[in-house]
Amino acid sequence: MKLEKGKTVSVKIEFYQAEGGSLVQFGWGTMHNVLLPAAVEMAKKADIAVVCIGNSNEIETEGTDRSSIALPGGQDELVEAVAKANPRTVVVLTTGSPATMPWVDNVDGIVQAWFGGQEEGNALAGVLFGDVNPSGKLPVTFPRSWEDTPALKTYPGTEGKTEYAEGIFVGYRHYDRDKKEVLFPFGHGLSYTKFTYGPLEVAVLPGASKYERTVSVDVTNSGDRAGEEVVQIYVSDTHAPVPRPPAELKAFARVSLAPGEKKSVLMRLDESSFAYFDAASGKWTVAPGTFEILAGSSSRDIRSRATTEIR
Repeated sequence: MKLEKGKTVSVKIEFYQAEGGSLVQFGWGTMHNVLLPAAVEMAKKADIAVVCIGNSNEIETEGTDRSSIALPGGQDELVEAVAKANPRTVVVLTTGSPATMPWVDNVDGIVQAWFGGQEEGNALAGVLFGDVNPSGKLPVTFPRSWEDTPALKTYPGTEGKTEYAEGIFVGYRHYDRDKKEVLFPFGHGLSYTKFTYGPLEVAVLPGASKYERTVSVDVTNSGDRAGEEVVQIYVSDTHAPVPRPPAELKAFARVSLAPGEKKSVLMRLDESSFAYFDAASGKWTVAPGTFEILAGSSSRDIRSRATTEIR
């Protein structure tokens, strides 16, 4: 509601508690659009505009779900206005989960800061000023809209009950199966340097079980700054008698590289890397056939591929 100076507003709170103890809180917050004119004027005078937005612990907390994946309080409008005033705008997003970004194509950079605690300011300054080369990867997919999410048809449910109907197609598995465009894919994360991948090699170790494989790929820091890359290994099974995702993350490893340095990254796959759960037998099962092994910088940025046969 809009509050005017000197005018009293009556607020009535009705609450009913059937049993047990409870806590009722009442408060208020300032909408960001009230600050828009000042923010725009500051952005016009600045070399670079940094807009810090996100959610509070009242919005993202234990025991309750967010009512929307959009940012509250006019924050999207704030970013749009600042980006229009200063084309060199960087957004710092402090959330614990994905949020929609209608302004994503109008800003120069986005830093996903999560909830960094009391030292978040110092850590963020190190990244923004380039003292630290970021190397984090997203553990979730950032969708373009709520309508793209796998829980759309069943959330929030009826009569206090929600059906988890996604099955195995949660997260990136859903977006990949349905070929949906996303804001940022699972495993995504940029750096102040660049990494190139060599061919992916798959080997069967002598004396190992018929399922065990080693996978190796050369990774080179092709930029001019030291950095770390997280190499991700996905397995694709298109021949199983049950529905399976296009690819599933089965291994990952972090490698630290100086400018121009190249290292071979080695990982191991075992029976669980190829198996699916057979509901009829109640057991994990591997369907014999050809599996594709993918090495990438994210689930949507695959750099090298190879195949392996399991009989």
